[in-house]
Amino acid sequence: MAHSQFRLLTTKRFLPLFITQALGAFNDNGFKNALVILVTYRLAAAEGLNGPLFITIAAGLFILPFFLFSATAGQLADKYEKTWLIHRIKFAEIILMLLAIAAFTTSSVSLGLLVLFLLGTQSTFFGPLKYGILPQHLDEHELIGGNGLIETGTFLSILLGTLFGGLLILLDNGVFYVSIALLGLSVAGFIASLYIPKANPPAPDLKLNPNFLKETFNIISISGKNKHVFSAILGISWFWFVGTVFLTQFPTLAKDVFYANEQVSNLFIAIFTIGIMVGSLACNKLTKGDITAKYVPAAAIAITIASLALVALTTTMTMPKPPGFNPALENTLYSFSEFLSLERSPFILISLFTIAAFGGLYAVPLFALVQHLAEREQLSRTIAGNNIINALFMVAASLMIVFMLQAGLNVLDVFTTVAILNALVALFIYKQLPEELTR
Repeated sequence: MAHSQFRLLTTKRFLPLFITQALGAFNDNGFKNALVILVTYRLAAAEGLNGPLFITIAAGLFILPFFLFSATAGQLADKYEKTWLIHRIKFAEIILMLLAIAAFTTSSVSLGLLVLFLLGTQSTFFGPLKYGILPQHLDEHELIGGNGLIETGTFLSILLGTLFGGLLILLDNGVFYVSIALLGLSVAGFIASLYIPKANPPAPDLKLNPNFLKETFNIISISGKNKHVFSAILGISWFWFVGTVFLTQFPTLAKDVFYANEQVSNLFIAIFTIGIMVGSLACNKLTKGDITAKYVPAAAIAITIASLALVALTTTMTMPKPPGFNPALENTLYSFSEFLSLERSPFILISLFTIAAFGGLYAVPLFALVQHLAEREQLSRTIAGNNIINALFMVAASLMIVFMLQAGLNVLDVFTTVAILNALVALFIYKQLPEELTR
């Protein structure tokens, strides 16, 4: 039976978790982008740092904990009461924000990178908890809506946190404003976590394996025991593969294809993020609360069509260079308003929005399928396995981009390749899912 998913935001069994997750995602991305911008525009020259290399290292340090600690995180989430763990993880975030303030005020790049690694570690331990607790607090017909809201809140927080950190850190007293906000929100997130209802551990007798390398393989094996669960995990991971390709290439698309500045790149990110949010929210309405993958293939095909439309619109449009164009000088690039005045810019934005909206419609049912089909006593470990595979796919996406660009291809060639692969991969994954969940 279909219900409005928004009523979950009025319940104690969902709202505190939603707030806790959203504030955490805001802080992660607010700090990460503030650090990157601060180093790129102020500290790189003074410290003799390579800006692009720093950005690559920062991204790697944030994702590394998902490989190192997901196995341990999954075990703990299955063995111990989840809110007990969440309280401690969120309290640790307050400590990390104090370290972040120290990194900002002392302009310590090394301390900033350490904090980034520790925030990635915190996210690694929180992931299996937030997705593992949902089936314990929500009814089966609420899982689609609950996951849609979690994804919406997460992507909105990522967008706002990224913009917040990037826009404020370089202002006069920007370090003070960012520091106070991040610390205050970490405290608010901890307080919100105190109101999350308890969730009894599904496997309290589980013996912890301290060998994280061996346990990583064990957890991936657990995820693969149920072929339907594993197919859904592969589908989710492919969503992150495609998302990584688009989100990381928006600055290149803006500057090298449209001759536009970072304002246009941020516009692309905002449109894409809003699209994912809209698609995620639409899932509950379309499925009427039923856990089903019947819209997954249509969403995947729509992603491919919209991606190819984006490429076609871009390659066939006449793109005049700005007067006095010099790619090294920001003031010679198209501004936000100048880009919007271009003939096909609205259609470019519609294409990006469509790709992302169908991405949300594609991914949310697959999250719900994992929660619905996985063994309850192994759910958090299954989600941890999902996180590991997600990270592998994101790394694979980055490597593919590097290989293609170094081979002399451009960003539109990358988008075209991913569009074609998307249709093939999505069809394969869909065929592996149980027939009763695809009708």
